[in-house]
Amino acid sequence: MIRTIRDKNRRITHRLAWWAAALLLTPALTLAAAGGQDGKSLGELLPLWSTIPFVGILLSIAIMPLVAPAFWHHHFGKLSAAWALIFALPFLVVYRGEAFHEIVHIIVVDYIPFIIVLWGLFTIGGGIVVRGRLVGTPLVNTVLLLIGTLLASWVGTTGAAMLLIRPVMRANAWRHSKQHIIIFFIFLVANIGGSLTPLGDPPLLLGFIHGVPFFWTLGLFPQMALVVLILLAVFYLLDSYMLKKDGQTPPPNDGSDPVRLEGVHNFIFLGGVLLLVLMSGTVELPSVSILGVLVPWQDIIRNLGIIVMLWLSLRTTSHELRKANDFTWDPILEVAYLFAGIFITIIPALTILRAGSKGVMGAFIDAVEAPWQYFWATGVLSSFLDNAPTYLTFFNTALGKLHLTEAQAGDFLAGVAFEGDLLVRLQSFEVMLTAISIGAVFMGAMTYIGNAPNFMVRSIAEENNIKMPSFFGFMAWSVTILIPVFILVTIIFMR
Repeated sequence: MIRTIRDKNRRITHRLAWWAAALLLTPALTLAAAGGQDGKSLGELLPLWSTIPFVGILLSIAIMPLVAPAFWHHHFGKLSAAWALIFALPFLVVYRGEAFHEIVHIIVVDYIPFIIVLWGLFTIGGGIVVRGRLVGTPLVNTVLLLIGTLLASWVGTTGAAMLLIRPVMRANAWRHSKQHIIIFFIFLVANIGGSLTPLGDPPLLLGFIHGVPFFWTLGLFPQMALVVLILLAVFYLLDSYMLKKDGQTPPPNDGSDPVRLEGVHNFIFLGGVLLLVLMSGTVELPSVSILGVLVPWQDIIRNLGIIVMLWLSLRTTSHELRKANDFTWDPILEVAYLFAGIFITIIPALTILRAGSKGVMGAFIDAVEAPWQYFWATGVLSSFLDNAPTYLTFFNTALGKLHLTEAQAGDFLAGVAFEGDLLVRLQSFEVMLTAISIGAVFMGAMTYIGNAPNFMVRSIAEENNIKMPSFFGFMAWSVTILIPVFILVTIIFMR
C-alpha cells in the first residue's frame, strides 16, 4: 500500500516536472517577443497571459487537495516554489534589471512585512487562552462572532481572528457540524469587521497614509452594520438548523467553571504590534536601499519591533498555555510557503493594474465611472489580488478622473470647506471612496486568499480536525451568501 502511494506520488512529480519545463520554455520565448520596447513601463508591456502562473497556483490550491491530498500535504511548498519559478525565471531572462527590481520589491516591501505581521499576531494570539466552560449554542456563537467583528476594526482583522478562532473552536468542540461556523467567522471577523478604522484592514491603512483622515472610515458604519446584521441573522438561523439537524443537545453549564482569560499579558504585546503598524503609517523617516529597493526606516523599525513583540510573547508565556491552545507552527508555515509563491506570481497582475489605462486592463479601468462600478470592480479584484494595491489603483483613478489632488481630497474629508465646482467634484470623490473602501474590505471575504487571515483561519481549523471546504467550495458559500447581501448594499447605498 505504501509503495503504491509512493509510486503514485513519483508519477505525479514526474508529470509536474515535464509541465514545469514546458511552462518555463513557453513564457521565455513569448516574453522575448514582447520585450525590448523602449519607453514603456512593465505594466504596459506585460500581456494578460503572464498571469497564468498566478492562476496556476490558485488552481493548485483549489484542486490538488481534492485529487491528490497525500501528495499535496507533503509537497505543497515545492509546488508553490515551482509556480514562482515558472514565472520568475523567464521574467528575469527577458526584463533583467526591471524584473529583478520588481521581485525584490514585492519580497522586501510586501511579502516580508505580510509574514512578519501574521507571524507576530499568530504567536501572540496563541498565548492567550480562554478557560472555563463556554458552550457553543447558536446564541453564544452569534455573540462571539459579534464580539470578533467589533474588535476587528481596532485590533485588525488578523489580530481579532487570531484572538478568537481558538475560543470559538473550543466552545464548539462538542458539535458535529462546525464548518459553517468557521466560514462565517472568516466572513465577519477576518474581513467585514475591519471596516471602521485604518487599523482594521491594510487598504484602509493605505488610504490613511495617502491623506484620508483616521476617523473618516467611521462613516462606513451604516454599510458595515447592514451587512453584519444580515449575516449574523443568517448565521443564527443556519446554526440553529444545523444543531437541530444533528440532533444534539447543548451540554449543561452549571457555572462551576466560569469563563476567564489566561496569558493576558500578551495583550501588551498585541498593543505593541498595533502601535508599530500605526507608527509605520504616520511617521516619515529616511529610506535605506536594500538591493536597489528603497525601504523607509519606519517600516524596518515596525518589522523588527514586531519580531521583538513575538519573541517576548514566546519568552513570557508558559508552554502549558500554548499547549492548551493546541498551538503549533504548522498553520503559519503553510501560509508562508503558499503565499511566497502567490506574491511572486501576482507580480504581473499588480503591475498591469498599476499601469491603469495604458495596460491590457485599461479598457476595464476606464469603464469604471459610477460608485457601484467602483464597489464591484475594487471588490472583485480584491477577492483574488492584494486588496491594498487594488484600493490604491482605484483611489488614484477616482482622483484622476475628477482632476483632484490627494491634498484637496484629504482636506475635504477632514472638514475643510470648499465651494463651487471643486466642492461638487470632492463630494463625488467621497462617494467613490466609500465604494472603493467597502469593496476592498467586504469582498476580501469571497476567497481564501482575499485577505491575510482567511487562509490562516482555515489552516488552524483543519489542524483541529474541522474539515473546511475546498477553494471553490468556499467560493460556493461566499457567492451564495455574500453576493445577495452586496447587491442589497449596492441598491441601498449606491444608487
